[in-house]
Amino acid sequence: MKVESRNRQQEAEGEEMCRTIEVATVDQRVISPPVQSPVMPTVEELNLIPPLNFAMVDNGIFRSGFPDSANFSFLQTLRLHSIICLCPEPYPESNMEFLKSNGIKLFQFGIESYKEPFVNIPEDTIRGALKLVLDARNHPILIHCKRGKHRTGCVVGCLRKLQKWCLSSVFDEYQRFAAAKARVSDQRFMELFDVSSLKHLPMSFSCSKR
Repeated sequence: MKVESRNRQQEAEGEEMCRTIEVATVDQRVISPPVQSPVMPTVEELNLIPPLNFAMVDNGIFRSGFPDSANFSFLQTLRLHSIICLCPEPYPESNMEFLKSNGIKLFQFGIESYKEPFVNIPEDTIRGALKLVLDARNHPILIHCKRGKHRTGCVVGCLRKLQKWCLSSVFDEYQRFAAAKARVSDQRFMELFDVSSLKHLPMSFSCSKR
């Protein structure tokens, strides 16, 4: 009887040991470190600095102030084909080197910068710039002047008229970039600008009313 009792006791201890081992079993999936998603670098970390007053006008069309060397990395991401400069001053040598190394064409339309009431916006020059903008072979294209406000604003405003925007929307966009420097003469020019001679040119981008 003692032997039988001892055997039962040993069996009980063995079962208890088995239960203990089972409790001590560790699921490796529970303690595995979570997989972290890759952290994407920010624009600042990539050193991508857009020019002053930079914005997208339409598919393949951009606007800004005068770009400098700090903006070159950003401009490379646009894969520009052409640049329209509305300033009369000679294009800086560093900018010319950037254009040459990236295969970008430069079209310069020298519009003098005046302050009201002595503002003179040459209609033929604006029309010539618009013809280049409308030609999809020049896209992607960047339009810029010194600050990206007045001269650039007039070109974009006249483009909006071709896109059949209402004048209030054209002026709202112009004022958003010009801010406190908005000029009545610029808005008057856009209002009176005749787009009829450009309507026969194909537009490869949106022509939505606003």
